[in-house]
This record gives sequence, C-alpha cells and structure tokens, in this order.
Amino acid sequence: MARRLRYVPPGGALFEITCRTVQGRPLLRPSALLIEITLGILARAARLFGVAVHAYAFLSNHYHLLVSVADVQQLASFMNYFNSNLAREAGRLVRWREKFWGRRYQAIRVSGEESAQVSRLSYLLAQGVKEGLVASPYDWPGAHCARALAEGTAVTGRWHNRTLESRSKSKSLPVDPEAFVEREQLTLAPLPCWEELEPQVYRARIREMIEEIEVDGRQREEETGIPPLGGEAICRQDPHHEPDQIKKAPAPLVHAVAPEVRRALRRAYFSFLDAYRHASRLFRSGVREVEFPEGAFPPALPVRFAARSG
Repeated sequence: MARRLRYVPPGGALFEITCRTVQGRPLLRPSALLIEITLGILARAARLFGVAVHAYAFLSNHYHLLVSVADVQQLASFMNYFNSNLAREAGRLVRWREKFWGRRYQAIRVSGEESAQVSRLSYLLAQGVKEGLVASPYDWPGAHCARALAEGTAVTGRWHNRTLESRSKSKSLPVDPEAFVEREQLTLAPLPCWEELEPQVYRARIREMIEEIEVDGRQREEETGIPPLGGEAICRQDPHHEPDQIKKAPAPLVHAVAPEVRRALRRAYFSFLDAYRHASRLFRSGVREVEFPEGAFPPALPVRFAARSG
C-alpha cells in the first residue's frame, strides 16, 4: 500500500504521532535508564527543530506524542532525528541490532476543536491504564507525561554525544562514557485550545482527567475481576519476545469531533493530494518549473535527469 503523503496546512497544526516497534516486541521495556535516554532525545529533538511537545507516553512496544508543528519539513526533520536516535540508543540497551520500528510513524492531524484536542490528550494519558497494565497513569514505570503535566514541572533527560565519544576513541584518548553525557530539558507546552488558561487551571484540568482515567480503570477491574499487571511485571518483560497478536487498525486521516469539521479537513487533504499528484506528474515528465502545493516534498528526480543535472 502506498504511504500516505504528509500534509501540514499553512500556519501549522496539532498532530498525534504514533510509532510501533518491529513485530510489536517490547523493545521499549521500561527502565530508569531508558526513561532518561528517551526524555533526553525527545527534549533535544524538540529544541533543535522548534517543535512544541504537549504530551508523551512510551509503552513497551509503541509510543504516542502530541506535538504542534509549523510545516511538513519541521515534522519530518524532528521525527527523523527522534526516531533514529531512540532506535539506536534503546537498541543498545536490549542488544537489538535489527530493524527497530515496524513501519513508518503515523502522524494524524487533530482539529482545532477543543473537544477533539482534549479527547486525544485524555487518550494519551490513559496509556497503560486502558490496557489493564497499571491502575493510574502515575504508576506507569516508563516515560509518561502524567506527573509532569499534573505538577507543571519540566522533565530532564540525558543525551549521549556519540560523535565526540567516537572522536576521542579514534585518538586513543582515555574515554569515560559519562564525560560525553549532556543534560536536556523539556517543558511541555499547553494544548493549543487551552494555551490561554492560567497554569494552575491547566494543571487542575489535567488532574481531573487523570482522576477520571483512574475511575475507569477501577470499573474495568471490577467488571473483569482482573487486577492491573503492575510495574514490576512490566519491567520483567523479555524485550525480544514476539507477541502472538498485535493490535492493528487503520489509522484515521484526522481526529475531529463534529462531522462537518471532519469532512472539511478531509476535503483539504484530498485537495492537497490532487494538487501534489498533478505537480508530481509534470515534474517527473521533465517539466522543472512546477509549483507544488505549500508544504509538500517534491519527489526525487528520476535517475536519468539527476545524471544530466550532475
């Protein structure tokens, strides 16, 4: 199946990012060091590419982010940097040398509706609880934004400068791995729909959402009679284990609540898609003065044209 073209409307938008490990293996099994690494890479990527991170949750075999980006180039650069670095560093921890991510990340646009944005934040906060793994978002043993959002605190992590470390090794200099570790800090941005709220009001709303998630978790436990798995059991998972079944469902094109809003966003995307395909056909046929729709990535030149240009 052809990959869906990325589309960020003029002026930017809020996106929910989802990415899963290869074959659904728990390669992101929580640990104190992985939390530090994950947050360090996320903070550095956000700082380098100017992306506003609103929320995050990293489970054992997938993660979710809520981010605001200005254009498609910013989104692509941020995600390339984040995913590639996290795959390398997390792979080191669990001795995994093969492909890390199962497929290209999903970037789903979230509408400007308050209800849509709050719904996606609630969904992200519920990660770990809705699966029956922990009783509260606060209990998830991996990287999870619940406490940082509820308390309004920044999070910090570690960035291991492998480039400097490699240069030192090549010069046969004494190498202390910790000498190449830098601290990175991430301050979570408020949801676009709530950015005018006072910080204490914002935190109070987050806490209310978490309380509702905890209530839902207790009700689920009462109905099923199955208690949460618990943090210790989660951290004992074999990161190389391949589960028998993986939850797979087609990703929606957009997250919106009102049908008319959803239809409008879908029309905007398909209008972009038609314009891109038309420009791409002209470009690949040899026409160089082609105007692609705003924010698009022009396709690579065919080999014969690239050779001539060189």
